[in-house]
Amino acid sequence: MKANRARSRAFTLVEILIVVVILGILAAIVVPQFTNAANDARGGNIQTQLQTLQNQIELFAARNNGNYPDLSADWDDLLDGNYLKSAPANPAWPTAATRTSVASGDEGTGSEDAAWFFNTTNGTIYASYFDEETGEITGTATD
Repeated sequence: MKANRARSRAFTLVEILIVVVILGILAAIVVPQFTNAANDARGGNIQTQLQTLQNQIELFAARNNGNYPDLSADWDDLLDGNYLKSAPANPAWPTAATRTSVASGDEGTGSEDAAWFFNTTNGTIYASYFDEETGEITGTATD
């Protein structure tokens, strides 16, 4: 008489460990890619906003005899004139409460005190903590 043994269909400990190690390796490769993708998306968002803001500033100047808006403390000139629907938010700015803050001056490309900086000498708007040449978010407010 033959004894019927029940065949075990479970995974062995070695097989489970191999799968866990493979999943760990894949996770180590994939997770950094998501971090880079998020920063790339923020950089693209800032570039798009900068182009839109610069276009609206130039439109304001064209309609106001070459005079640029006063962006020394707020966006009121552009908001009141219907050039912008709302104050733009700089996603690179570290403090959420002040992402729409703006400052201006006659030199520089960024500010430690405001998310946006308007250079009154050349009429150009800049995003603080963003390098336009590389399209990357930086750790410093000015280039």
